[in-house]
Amino acid sequence: MTETTPDIPYEQARDELVSVVQKLEAGGTSLDESLALWERGEQLAAICQTWLDGAKARLAATQPADSDEM
Repeated sequence: MTETTPDIPYEQARDELVSVVQKLEAGGTSLDESLALWERGEQLAAICQTWLDGAKARLAATQPADSDEM
């Protein structure tokens, strides 16, 4: 992994984030547990965003530069 590549794959982060959201929506957790879940969800969302930003940059790098010359 590089300095900018997250430690876990996108799919794993996404699946864990879905699980966190489901637990929060279901309720029944203590305030401390809810806060811990929220914090983990924020971390996972940032990991997913990092992967998506990287994919977007890779796609942009494969596209020819826009040119006004025609």
